[in-house]
Amino acid sequence: MKTTLPETASEAWLEVVRQKVASLRFGSVQITVHDGRVTQVESVEKTRFVTPREEGANGQK
Repeated sequence: MKTTLPETASEAWLEVVRQKVASLRFGSVQITVHDGRVTQVESVEKTRFVTPREEGANGQK
C-alpha cells in the first residue's frame, strides 16, 4: 500500500497512522520512537473466523 504523505515531516507520521487505522478491520498499529521522534509505523492485520459455538461454555450438553 503506497501512502501519500503531507508536506511537513512532523505531520507525515500522523497521516500514515490515520491511513493504517482506517484500512484495518481487526489488528494493531505500532509506533516506534527513538530520541523523541517517530521513526517507524507498523500495522498488523488480523483475520477472524466466526465458528459455531460448541456444546456449552464448559463442554456441557
